[in-house]
Amino acid sequence: MNTRTLADWLSYLEQLHPSAIDMGLERVRQVADQLGLGKPAPLVITVTGTNGKGSTCAFIEALLRGQGLKVGVYSSPHLLRYNERVRVAGVDADDAALCAAFAAVEVARGTISLTYFEMGTLAAFWLFEQAGLDAVVLEVGLGGRLDAVNLVDADLALVTSIGLDHGDWLGDSRESVAFEKAGILRAGKPALCGDLEPPVPLLQRVAVLDCPFFLRGRDYDLAVDASAWHWRGLNGQGEVLELHDLPLLDLPLENAALAVQAYALLALPWQPEQIAAALLATHVVGRLDRRVLQWQGKTLTLLLDVGHNPHAADYLAQRLASRPPTGQRLAVFGLLADKDLPGVLRPLLAEVQGWAVTTLPTGRARPALELQAALLGLGAKVHSYPNVVAALEVQCEQAAEGDEILVFGSFYCVAEALDWLAQRAQEEASNGFAG
Repeated sequence: MNTRTLADWLSYLEQLHPSAIDMGLERVRQVADQLGLGKPAPLVITVTGTNGKGSTCAFIEALLRGQGLKVGVYSSPHLLRYNERVRVAGVDADDAALCAAFAAVEVARGTISLTYFEMGTLAAFWLFEQAGLDAVVLEVGLGGRLDAVNLVDADLALVTSIGLDHGDWLGDSRESVAFEKAGILRAGKPALCGDLEPPVPLLQRVAVLDCPFFLRGRDYDLAVDASAWHWRGLNGQGEVLELHDLPLLDLPLENAALAVQAYALLALPWQPEQIAAALLATHVVGRLDRRVLQWQGKTLTLLLDVGHNPHAADYLAQRLASRPPTGQRLAVFGLLADKDLPGVLRPLLAEVQGWAVTTLPTGRARPALELQAALLGLGAKVHSYPNVVAALEVQCEQAAEGDEILVFGSFYCVAEALDWLAQRAQEEASNGFAG
């Protein structure tokens, strides 16, 4: 009898393969065959992109579940608990289910070495097959072509955006990134792209595979006014569909528009009010995630965002500029060493009045003193702190009523802040109960 806890399994998986990333599908396909894995659901929607994958998956999940479909979602990375990566019918997989899945994959793999992500992907697929799902939404972990998620053929393949990130694996040009992301496309199956200027390799792959292609700005698009947004696109028969006066969202509208175009291609009811309600109810922890905090008699706003590359920073800066606080904006910032530091900082300099930087709790982190030096060189007001909590508490101390504190730069940074918020909430609840 296997008595490993989920924590035991995750610790074991981290040591299972000599490298954290080992691109390629041969090993993972062998193990999938041993497990007897087939298609995890009748409908498979795979989502890749430099930014916007998480919110796009969440929008699609909400739209499908709004029609009563039983949906599985596989995403990464997680913020606080591994369980967040595997969701069935709107509920995160519990520890027992994940342990059973890991045990099944462990038996099937024999002597084949798998990475942490590969083991997790196969475990998710195993759980999905057992759940009797109508649809699965799969978020690519890295790239697309050689990512373990690409083991499954997509019925709809979505590319949210194409920018530079993970250069060691995907190359240092938009063209090389596009080539990797185009790997999720399948012959004759619809391909959707939210990037307004997709590089040539993606377009070439679409042509070779003869994919019905739906491009933002050509086949579907959105328009925004002061109080609403509007969508126009095509159904699977090429007929024009429209949605008007949709409520504005905290999450990126272009990702909602891409999700709606995906939904429009499915043989599901077209009900504008229900579509609007599903979009409005969609929330993704750590993406433009606004929280209100009571701190020593002050009401402060925290904005949590996992953006960690120049494309995400540009978008974040636009959103910050469109919604300035009544006071000033302070930042808590940490970044991994392989990210483009100047590219992340420059768009946000004008939107932040004071910076608190920190070294993140991982060996891959860029040192706080390096972040501080970079910001000082750009003329910013900045101090460094030993950890995220220390930086956050100092910014809360310095903030006045009406100020906003932006916590961003990495999943690690946002996760630390979320854990801190949860502990504070628990302490307040305990104190209130005791009183």
